[in-house]
Amino acid sequence: MTDVPTDTATDEEARRAAFREQAERIKAAHLREPGERPASSTRGVHHVALLSSDVERTVEFYQGVLEMPLTELFENRDYAGSSHFFFDIGHGNLLAFFDMPGLDLGPYAEVLGGLHHLCISVERDRWLHLRKKLDEAGVEYLEESDASLYFRDPDGARIELLSDPLGEMYGAKVL
Repeated sequence: MTDVPTDTATDEEARRAAFREQAERIKAAHLREPGERPASSTRGVHHVALLSSDVERTVEFYQGVLEMPLTELFENRDYAGSSHFFFDIGHGNLLAFFDMPGLDLGPYAEVLGGLHHLCISVERDRWLHLRKKLDEAGVEYLEESDASLYFRDPDGARIELLSDPLGEMYGAKVL
């Protein structure tokens, strides 16, 4: 599931040391303690939009396998004949898709400025239930730390289901 090249132990050690140095510098310059941080200027994510090569297959996957209800489907205002459709991912947030019929968009690719993965928080019992549904649907996934499931949607976008609460990750408060 990982697309990370393998390196020697020396290369990995050097990258980790460089990371630690950079992270400490950035944290010292920019990270404030929770009580000292200003309020965000935004209300939250309205929607994240991905591309779909097949609207019905996408609906069957996100609504059928992942149990995210389809909430709307209408024509994309920017491209005639294109769909813009939405799924409820909880907490007032939406996952949206466009299809672009007639355009050769090519396969999913991780590029700078593009999507690495989309992480969606689910309750632990729902996480276990969805893991079973992924198994039943034959979707390959990578399980990490008994809390994360990484898999690809029908068009190759990497999705993570995380059983940690919003604002936490692997026991650490991130918000």
